[in-house]
Amino acid sequence: MTRSAKKIPQPSWMRFFKTPKGYVLVALIVLSMIAGIFSPGPKEWLLLITASATAVITEAVIAWALHRSITLSTSGLITALIISDIVSVVTPLYLVMLTTVIALASKHVLKRGRKPLFNPAAFGLLFSLLVFQTPQSWWAALSLLPPYFVLILLIAGIVVAVRVKKYVQVLAFLGTYFSLLLVMALFHMGLASDTPGDALRAPFVNSALFMAFFMLTDPPTTPSSIGRQIQFSVIVASIAVAIFAVFGGLAYLFIGLLVGNSWTMWMARKKPRALPAQSKEALAP
Repeated sequence: MTRSAKKIPQPSWMRFFKTPKGYVLVALIVLSMIAGIFSPGPKEWLLLITASATAVITEAVIAWALHRSITLSTSGLITALIISDIVSVVTPLYLVMLTTVIALASKHVLKRGRKPLFNPAAFGLLFSLLVFQTPQSWWAALSLLPPYFVLILLIAGIVVAVRVKKYVQVLAFLGTYFSLLLVMALFHMGLASDTPGDALRAPFVNSALFMAFFMLTDPPTTPSSIGRQIQFSVIVASIAVAIFAVFGGLAYLFIGLLVGNSWTMWMARKKPRALPAQSKEALAP
């Protein structure tokens, strides 16, 4: 026998669950299961199954139409889980399916290069909310459970933020978001129907935490450098709070995130592209 034992190759699924995307998928599944177990009925499970099945079929059809190999799309599953985790249990299943299809279609249609312009789940949920008035409860953010369950959300979210290397971005967003709401509450600003004090309590706090940990951290639609991450987070939080202060409602987090995605795309356009090797040789003296 050799001194150093040969490493046994790990199955591909084990390697996947050690990736950042794997951590996100596991965290969403765990939160969904906890919220589903403590729910009084099976409706949450129907949302999860419907959205996930729709995502798998939609991504397979898109891959077939584009003449690509058909595989299980983990990014599609993550989008489906986020959508089903946010919509209310009273949402008709056909709307859950439609929202999922719209979200995934936006990923393939609205893109720059190979990267989507907008967070797919946020785009689909905002579209569904504005057009179909789709209700939301953010049930997998544990907003319908006793307040101490938020610790589970925090633990899962922190692990994800660290793993995808977006913890600075998350901290900048939450710090800006809650600071602005606190200032508004102290000076009695905002609407009488949707006060800043409301946004500082459950279920609004759960919604902000869930969005920060699982949607704000989407690598393809957010900046990579620390400086840009901080700017991005301040923009998202400021827009979200401003929308909440003026209009209230449920769309403010999605609007803030999509505006931030647009800013990310704009800044990427301004970044000079590296010249190909042949061009560099031609320019050399």
